[in-house]
Amino acid sequence: MKILVTGATGFIGTNLISELLKDPNNIIIATSRNITKAKKCNWFTNVKYIEHDLKNDIENLYEFFQKPEKVIHLAWEDLANYNNLIHIEDNLFNNYKFIKNLIVNGLKDILITGTCFEYGMINGCLGEDIQTKPANAYAIAKDTLRKFIIELSKNYDFQYKWVRLFYMYGKGQSEKSLMSLLDQAILNKDNEFNMSAGEQLRDFLHINEVVKNINLINKQNIYVDQAINCCSGEPKSVRSLVESYLKQKNYNMQLNLGYFPYPNYEPMAFWGDNNKINNIKRKFK
Repeated sequence: MKILVTGATGFIGTNLISELLKDPNNIIIATSRNITKAKKCNWFTNVKYIEHDLKNDIENLYEFFQKPEKVIHLAWEDLANYNNLIHIEDNLFNNYKFIKNLIVNGLKDILITGTCFEYGMINGCLGEDIQTKPANAYAIAKDTLRKFIIELSKNYDFQYKWVRLFYMYGKGQSEKSLMSLLDQAILNKDNEFNMSAGEQLRDFLHINEVVKNINLINKQNIYVDQAINCCSGEPKSVRSLVESYLKQKNYNMQLNLGYFPYPNYEPMAFWGDNNKINNIKRKFK
């Protein structure tokens, strides 16, 4: 199976390509904006790497990327700031034009990553059938892209899977993320760690499980032309995640709870309904 992975050098991409390469039948075409960064990835010599920026105009991207059978589209810029209007003003249209170019020129199967923030400020268990009400620029752009893809599917013959990602952690995560900051504090042998009060409930999933899920969602045909939650289905407080991680690392550290305020772009307690992903896992057992 020839699979194109965009955003190959990002947090998910670096881990996903390693997962995809476990199947000897997969031929991976990886793309990102920076070949120098890509060369540092342990999979670089085992893939066909093609440097590309979504802003660049190419007449036929399907041929440019050597006619992949499937595309896993992870690319997205400026994930450090969910409220930045670049998501609506630039990312949305750059991604849509990229995807449409591939489909118009022959692509038949694409997986695109969305976000749990598409659900908006809703507390509780979030199923894919809930009406989306995005409340920040990033979520608005992602949800609008999903709607664009739905309209595109009415005019072109292809299938899509829209994967809503929840909270991921693990190797390769942003240095500014909670768990990366915690790792750095442990490395520095700090005695105290500044964080929020930590009572917010979230759906956390290690990156190893995330990429396994994405791989299975990409292969399956049970749920097509629809959204699928990539989640654990289990609510867990931020505080308990930090405490369990410190216990796992056998490191004692005082948590300075309440140092940071709660983010204003997400509800206090939410997690994903994981029935779809569990059904997919059962299919591949």
